[in-house]
Amino acid sequence: MLMENVGVAKHKKEKKSRFSLEGRFVGFVGDFGKPPKRILVATSEGERNIKLLKKLRGSVVEVLEPGDWVQISGKQKYKRKTGKLKLKAQQLQSIAPVQQQKSAASPAVAAPKTKACVLVCQKSSCRKRGSSKVRESIVGYIRDRGWENQVALKGTGCMKQCKKGPCVVFMPDKSRYVKVEPKQVPTLMEKHFENVECRI
Repeated sequence: MLMENVGVAKHKKEKKSRFSLEGRFVGFVGDFGKPPKRILVATSEGERNIKLLKKLRGSVVEVLEPGDWVQISGKQKYKRKTGKLKLKAQQLQSIAPVQQQKSAASPAVAAPKTKACVLVCQKSSCRKRGSSKVRESIVGYIRDRGWENQVALKGTGCMKQCKKGPCVVFMPDKSRYVKVEPKQVPTLMEKHFENVECRI
């Protein structure tokens, strides 16, 4: 649950305060081959795209896997002009499933019990280049093979490859592809999820 603890108005156009939330780790967002700058977390209030403090970027990559419960706290900035809320993580820790079940404030989030996940950029630049059609093709492929419980599909924020969209990342190996076309989906899915058991 997203909680504002202390609100401080620094400028007329911006409002800064603290936040604390819990949810399931979805994936990382950042340039391929570099420590991720952002983390995607599924909470009871929806998916959150959170910027990571520099000291956290290298350490979290080896620790987190899609589906892990996490607790994140840091600073949030509300921009009145755009109406957007920007979150910056200063502390991040994994939560054991037992702790999560005991927590009364734990969000009810339906997340896949698998590490297999496809991340598709949903920002305007990638959508203009056809990310919606790529997403539909992935949904159809997963449905046709009965993989709904084995492979998850998630929309993400910007992957910083706007001119090369649509951008797609396959988890857990973090393989990134740009300029993906719907006709390429079957080949990519077979390549990354060849060991997924068919449930048909």
